[in-house]
Amino acid sequence: MTVPGRRSSTFSRLLRHGFTDPSGAERLLDVPELSALRGDSVLLDALGATADPDLALRGLVRLAEAQGETERQTFTTTLLSAKPFRDRLLGVLGASEALADHLARHPRDWESLVTYEAADLHPGVPEFERGLAGAADAVSLRVAYRRCLLAIAARDVCGTIDVAETAAELADLATATLRAALRIARAAAPDDDALCRLAVIAMGKCGGHELNYVSDVDVIFVGEPVKEVGDREGDEGKALQAATRLASHLMRICSETTVEGTIWPVDANLRPEGRNGPLVRTLSSHLAYYQRWAKTWEFQALLKARAVAGDPELGAQYIEAVSPLVWQAAERDNFVPDVQKMRRRVVDNIPAAQVDRELKLGPGGLRDVEFAVQLLQLVHGRSDAGLHSGTTLDALAALAAGGYVGRADAAQLDEAYRFLRAMEHRIQLYRLRRTHLVPEDEADLRRLGRSLGLRTDPVAELNKEWRRHAAVVRRLHEKIFYRPLLDAVAQLAPGEIRLSPKAAGQRLEALGYEDPAAALRHLEALASGVSRKAAIQRTLLPVLLGWFADSADPDAGLLGFRKVSDALGKTPWYLRLLRDEGAAAENLARVLSAGRLAPDLLLRAPEAVALLGDPEGLKPRGRDHLEQEVLAAVGRAGDAEQAVAAARGVRRRELFRTAAADLIGSYGTEDSPRELDPGELVDRVGESVTDLNAVTIAGALRAAVRAEWGEELPTRFAVIGMGRFGGHELGYGSDADVLFVHEPREGVDEQEAARAANRVVTEMRRLLQLPTADPPLLIDADLRPEGKSGPMVRTLKSYAAYYHRWSLVWESQALLRAEPMAGDLELAGRFIELVDPLRYPAEGLGEDAVREIRRLKARMESERLPRGADPTLHAKLGRGGLSDVEWTVQLFQMRHGWAEPGLRTPRTRDALRAAHSAGLIPTEEAQTLDEAWVLASRVRNAVMLVRGRPGDTFPSDPRELAAVGRYLGYGPGRVGEMVDDYRRITRRARAVVEELFYGA
Repeated sequence: MTVPGRRSSTFSRLLRHGFTDPSGAERLLDVPELSALRGDSVLLDALGATADPDLALRGLVRLAEAQGETERQTFTTTLLSAKPFRDRLLGVLGASEALADHLARHPRDWESLVTYEAADLHPGVPEFERGLAGAADAVSLRVAYRRCLLAIAARDVCGTIDVAETAAELADLATATLRAALRIARAAAPDDDALCRLAVIAMGKCGGHELNYVSDVDVIFVGEPVKEVGDREGDEGKALQAATRLASHLMRICSETTVEGTIWPVDANLRPEGRNGPLVRTLSSHLAYYQRWAKTWEFQALLKARAVAGDPELGAQYIEAVSPLVWQAAERDNFVPDVQKMRRRVVDNIPAAQVDRELKLGPGGLRDVEFAVQLLQLVHGRSDAGLHSGTTLDALAALAAGGYVGRADAAQLDEAYRFLRAMEHRIQLYRLRRTHLVPEDEADLRRLGRSLGLRTDPVAELNKEWRRHAAVVRRLHEKIFYRPLLDAVAQLAPGEIRLSPKAAGQRLEALGYEDPAAALRHLEALASGVSRKAAIQRTLLPVLLGWFADSADPDAGLLGFRKVSDALGKTPWYLRLLRDEGAAAENLARVLSAGRLAPDLLLRAPEAVALLGDPEGLKPRGRDHLEQEVLAAVGRAGDAEQAVAAARGVRRRELFRTAAADLIGSYGTEDSPRELDPGELVDRVGESVTDLNAVTIAGALRAAVRAEWGEELPTRFAVIGMGRFGGHELGYGSDADVLFVHEPREGVDEQEAARAANRVVTEMRRLLQLPTADPPLLIDADLRPEGKSGPMVRTLKSYAAYYHRWSLVWESQALLRAEPMAGDLELAGRFIELVDPLRYPAEGLGEDAVREIRRLKARMESERLPRGADPTLHAKLGRGGLSDVEWTVQLFQMRHGWAEPGLRTPRTRDALRAAHSAGLIPTEEAQTLDEAWVLASRVRNAVMLVRGRPGDTFPSDPRELAAVGRYLGYGPGRVGEMVDDYRRITRRARAVVEELFYGA
């Protein structure tokens, strides 16, 4: 019986030693089988040092109970007297419930943990083979395997070997097990064995000497006839059949579950044609497949191939034959995109509920390190045999030594990879189950944290360390896997190794640069030397190069960056901006590599880079603010040309702001995902460009008036926006459609007023089109009465007379988008009052007018589409494009605007929403039209951004087409999907147009 005072003392001691169930532990310590250990402080200290003292004690009790009387005395004596054994045994029992189960079933196996000679620390394959030598069937092999595994786990949990050595020992044990299983299979089928030579090639982590505790063991089988009979007809077929039976038996021995559990599944799906291909092939058959049919990922997998069992000569021949193919894989078309795509696909396929707990496959997980290392190996291993290692950490060290990865980056990756692998090992060791998910249970997390040496607050410390290492891995994975590194080309610190120009060029070429030689010259110019500028560039270029490489035209991005740096590199704020504002550097890279328009705007005034580092810098500025700035600049100018130059300079800067915001918002970044949907992006661009053109015209009007008349023109004057300008839907390449209206001031002769109005129009147009570094603003007045034949400017009375007597239905339709833009707003307001009855006729359009609009639309479709243009891809006039949607919406405005106030708007999307709200257009049809209109608008904007000139259809140049795809949200290699989606969306829109507009 235990004295109460002693129980209270023991309870406290158990708590201090890390037991979470002290009462249960007290009861276990009192069992008769542990009577010899009761009260022993050494044992309690040893239990407290384990990952889970409660689990260790339960396992110890079970093991003691399983001993016979004589064996128990030997066991307890050894446990108390031999500290190394005690630490190893209790360490395993506190970390692995599965190995505790094994010891309970096989109570004498504890003896394998007693003797530790120095030579046994890294036993290797021969020692493991001796440990498995007595196994004659699948069950005995499992028992022997677990006994060997017990020894590895003991060395692991006690810190005798590190995580890399643990993985290597597990791979060695797997090698010995495959050999033992093949030995058993051969003994069971001697006739088959006599017919064939069979080699087992380890792949994956086993081949790379970095196996987990529980993992599929990936293999490939190679078979040949025995040499003595290999020339006889039919021998090859018989030999392959025999080899297939042996290979299948080997797989069953390792994979089948018995009372002793399973060893691990043997997976042969990495073989040619996967599970659909023959299990065993000859060497020549393997080579024929790899030379003709293999995909990029298959060569990546072969990087870890290692002959481990069976015929050693045949295995060596296989490795020798496939090795050159592996190191030529980087020369394949789309090699790098294929590898990157495969990694993205792995992440995309993780169930959403598991992605944050996925230690292996998730972002910042083990695969990020492995894929990054393997990509660099395959790219540079062509010319550097020192990189030919199948072991991740060895390869990483070789990459760092060769200058392919920065030493600091490699050290951080090494540390993070070891920590994550240690987590993976300890998670799997607990129940010997194949899993890569971090547990959610508090007790599991506590045991896991303590097993990694985190004892103060195991759960909190574990989560902190895990997230820290995962963040490091993700950051460096992005830097290495998607981005070339600076060491390839830049001047390094004294004594460090520098890549040869050839190797650096290969790296740039592999990551998508079409002209590596030119890229090298740019990098040398940017980063060589000892100046402060060069030092900052050397810090930034690895990341910038990667962002360029992630675009459709990395060469253009790098060239643009060099030009901007040449212009601003000596400016202190520019260097600080790039160094201290991470968003500025990334935004700059995105803008420079996305097309021609934004870089052209920036290079005309590089100081606009400052906009990219300000959190508010990319937000559009309101028209009132812009107009104040423009009119103030005009007022300060010496003459009209200087005044409009200042106004156009503001427009150029704001166009760059709008384009940069659009590009960055369309792509999004890891830190700043896209905040606006495509429709909002289109609306923002349309509103911004419209405001810019309106205030620029206002500035030109003020400059033209001041140059000749001072502060007041003899006639009141207004500019009415039409078309996309009036609709606030301008794109980057749109002209400004306008009407000019004037009204003589009191006492001014009408002819004098007309002459003044015409002179001011002529001067405005001249000033806005002067050849300068700023983009011109073209004013188009062709929508005026009588078109090009009519006067450029009319009085309000003249407009009223014309519209009353001569107006055609198309002119009424055009006036739907009339909107005051500049000049005398009171006069402009009266013009709008004048045209409202025309565009929103009382009681709606008559049937004759509806037929006329339909006839005009049909004529336009047949006559205005450019010759040779694909009608399914023309964003403006093609099937389901802008014209289709706009004419449909405008027909509803003219028919129902008199009764539905919401339809009285110049904006297409607002009018479409109003028609839907009024019940005129069903929900699905309205959504279809809106989606098509937004997409077509974005295509036109994308073409202008990419090519630097307007266009209504997709570019034919592959790189330009890819850039349009990136803007529209389609990743590398998805341009075909983009075009298919455009055709599908616009085809659906056209069907709605046929129904709603034509009444089909």
